[in-house]
Amino acid sequence: MKTVNSLSGGKTSSYIAANYPADYNVFALVRTNDKNCLFPDAKIRQIVSDKIGTEFIGTLEMDEIIYTILDLEQFIGKEITWLSNNTFEDVILKHSAYLPNIMTRYCTTDLKVKPIAQWCYENTDLPIEMRIGFRANEISRANKMIERQINGIENFKFKIGEKNGRNKWQELPYRMVRFPLIEDVIFKDTIENFWKDKPVRFAQRNNCVGCFHRNELLLNYLSVHQENKFNWFIDQEQKNGNTFKKGITYEKIKKHKLQLELFEDDFNECDSGYCGL
Repeated sequence: MKTVNSLSGGKTSSYIAANYPADYNVFALVRTNDKNCLFPDAKIRQIVSDKIGTEFIGTLEMDEIIYTILDLEQFIGKEITWLSNNTFEDVILKHSAYLPNIMTRYCTTDLKVKPIAQWCYENTDLPIEMRIGFRANEISRANKMIERQINGIENFKFKIGEKNGRNKWQELPYRMVRFPLIEDVIFKDTIENFWKDKPVRFAQRNNCVGCFHRNELLLNYLSVHQENKFNWFIDQEQKNGNTFKKGITYEKIKKHKLQLELFEDDFNECDSGYCGL
């Protein structure tokens, strides 16, 4: 059974890549075609374009995630496979312009889960063993994933071809999940200490800048410090007439005036959807 490390660009999954070598390391890139979010380094844009096999304009995560994966590949001395089948805009259109939200979190499914699964179907002998970056204090999350397995294997619906211009799908055994950090009782402090003196650059915060799991104070902070990317979320709400967060628009979040200046250290990873561990 082949082993796969699913990477997000965060310190936790990067720790797994560095300490639990696998047959394959795979990273799914969240991509946008909005030139207001243009990645600033043209040379790096071309490198990423070559890796994903299509034009890379920018990402809706912090730009540092691009350097994370490039640095990590050099650090572990093994190839990292980059995937990006559709832009975020493409995915929204596929869902009839209905924006993802906490109840219909299709962004993670369509931009990360499905591309990685389909790549595994096309490039490995299924099922595979996939390492998941849940730490020793996240046993309940691991148990929920284990519950989806049948006889120790999780099934998945794959595109297996086309017929008369329509995609053909089939549910097949996909993966056995493993949680090496839980098995080895690894907590966040060990991971943070590991990366202190290593030549891998990390973003202050992973996941999309406007992730709807984030609280409004953090989103307001990011609307200032990641303005162009945050404006993309405002534009999507205005264009599609829906909202990412129930009861409030991102434009209103951006206009809110805080009484105190906030800093990155004022927030923690609970303000995320765990896409970027």
